[in-house]
Amino acid sequence: MTETYFAQIIDGIVTDVRVVSKDFLDANPERYTGTWVETFWNTEGKQYAGIGYEYLAETQNFRPPQPFASWTWANNTWQPPTPMPNDGEQYSWNEAELAWVAI
Repeated sequence: MTETYFAQIIDGIVTDVRVVSKDFLDANPERYTGTWVETFWNTEGKQYAGIGYEYLAETQNFRPPQPFASWTWANNTWQPPTPMPNDGEQYSWNEAELAWVAI
C-alpha cells in the first residue's frame, strides 16, 4: 500500500494535509469529509500544499498565501513590484515603502 499526501480543500483553501493511502481515504468517507486533492513533494511544476494555501483547480496546483498586498502572482511564484537587489547584502521587503530595505 503506497502512502500519498492529500490536502483537504474548503472554499478553495487548504485546511488540512494528511499522509494517507488513496484506498484508505476512499474507504473512510466519514473520516475524510469534503474534497481531498493529492499533493506532491518534489514534483517539478507542482507546489506542495500547506494549510492556508489556495487550490487552483484549473492547474490542479496550490498557491501559497500572498506575502504582501503589492506582490503579484507570476511564473508560479509571488513577485515583488521590484526585484530584490543582488549585491550580496540581505534585504527585507518594506510594504509601506514598497521597497527592499537592507537588514
